[in-house]
Amino acid sequence: MIRVDSRIAIAEAEVSETFLRSSGPGGQNVNKVETAVQLRFDVRHSPTLPAEVRARLERLGGSRITRDGVLIITAREHRSQERNRQAARAALLALIRRALVVPRIRRATAPPRAELERRLNAKRRRSELKARRSNPTES
Repeated sequence: MIRVDSRIAIAEAEVSETFLRSSGPGGQNVNKVETAVQLRFDVRHSPTLPAEVRARLERLGGSRITRDGVLIITAREHRSQERNRQAARAALLALIRRALVVPRIRRATAPPRAELERRLNAKRRRSELKARRSNPTES
């Protein structure tokens, strides 16, 4: 079980990992060993996550979500397979935890009257300043 928070834990069977050859640091090791990890998590069909969390997770996943609703996270920063596995799982947990947070609804409010007056006074002063820069007109 992968514990997300006190209420939600994801079964190991819901997460699949494949290992592939990585680019980057590691010298000859990179050419011989499959250290990169590609983690797949089916967001759309996960029985663990509530529906609203699944919807937010699909939005947060962005281009990492396939058409079928599978989240793909690739980790290849580290030289060892185990550290890349940990990094991929940490990225998955971070995304799910972000999806758990219910966004606050923004309520539109009007600016205070004092702020409107301050803005208009500043515009008037600026206009007068620029008007004084011009050459006086001959009458």
